[in-house]
Amino acid sequence: MTASLLPAFAKGFALSAGLIIAIGAQNMFVLRQGLKREHVWPIVLFCALADATLIVAGVSGLGGVLAVVPGLSLVLSLGGGAFLGWYGVSALRRSARPSTLVVERQAGMTLGAALAGTAAFTFLNPHVYIDTVMLMGAVGASLPIAERPFFMTGAAMASLSWFSALGFGARFLAPLFSQPAAWRILDLAIGLMMLALAASLVYGALAA
Repeated sequence: MTASLLPAFAKGFALSAGLIIAIGAQNMFVLRQGLKREHVWPIVLFCALADATLIVAGVSGLGGVLAVVPGLSLVLSLGGGAFLGWYGVSALRRSARPSTLVVERQAGMTLGAALAGTAAFTFLNPHVYIDTVMLMGAVGASLPIAERPFFMTGAAMASLSWFSALGFGARFLAPLFSQPAAWRILDLAIGLMMLALAASLVYGALAA
């Protein structure tokens, strides 16, 4: 990579990192699967590839198209709110049953179910399109054509780095989560967060 193109890579990396490094539904799901050490690589790769695909689509001009599609935001918000509400209730139910919190003894999630959940957390969140397709797409599209691939590569690398750190770094918390009480607290926090996000999405969609 030449020095003249490094700023485009750095700009993409920094912008992507600033947008995705936050406590949200997708990140909490990746963290929980990382703690369980269950299908971590497929989940990490799915999240990173999904971000990369949306960023490329945004830089290629999809953001402008999505902005004028009538009703799309409402559908995504209501669908995302329903899914997050269901997952939030499920997390609260898990937190109320200590016997199911000992991960080593419980039946694991299948790969298909894990990827389906990851896809739902990724694509049913309207904010992912605002962040990747519209915001990052607008910034990337404003760069000279020769710099855009480096911007997109930097953005994709930030996403891969973050989800890898979240998924695989979670194992360092394993001693803490060897106690059912820790899982109870985590699932309680996840449940409340999901319900709050669901309410926010639905309220925002209906109030718009």
